[in-house]
Amino acid sequence: MDATKDFLNVYAEETPNPETMKFVFNKMILPDDALDFPTREKAQESPLAKSLYEFSFVNGVFIMNNFVTITRLAGTEWHEVIPIVKEFLKAYVEAEEPIVIQKSAPTKYEGADNIIVAQIIDILDTYVKPAVETDGGMISFKSFEDGIVTVELKGSCSGCPSSTVTLKRGIEGMLTKMIPEVKEVVAEAL
Repeated sequence: MDATKDFLNVYAEETPNPETMKFVFNKMILPDDALDFPTREKAQESPLAKSLYEFSFVNGVFIMNNFVTITRLAGTEWHEVIPIVKEFLKAYVEAEEPIVIQKSAPTKYEGADNIIVAQIIDILDTYVKPAVETDGGMISFKSFEDGIVTVELKGSCSGCPSSTVTLKRGIEGMLTKMIPEVKEVVAEAL
């Protein structure tokens, strides 16, 4: 038996949002999905998120692909809790505990703007999502109406001081140049 095949590693990585920390695994824990649990009450569908909320310093949980992004409560020092979280996450995943009870169905987009919506989603998927995921967050398309693209920011992007600049100068700038029908990009208020 190859011992390296089953070796699980978890490391902490800073994000642009000082209130969040990204905990990265060397394997997928939630492939092809992303789940945001900004409150303890919303964590009911994820045994992992519920367990993380048992820690007094946890103020938000975002799970995607091979990482978990945790938002801390004010007064928490990352250097004090990172070893605790890493040990917990490693033990949880090694024990093959469930990450989520059920995954939500993907949203379907319909209407006269299907082609524009498909272009918007393609640009977000190709150019924006990889960078946002690297920083421990997620951006998802919500709607396109009257020239306004509405997106949802999750994980480290939610509440990040630099997310407004990224949204307006980066994402809005790119979409308005690439798709003339797009006039503005806004984030959905949670």
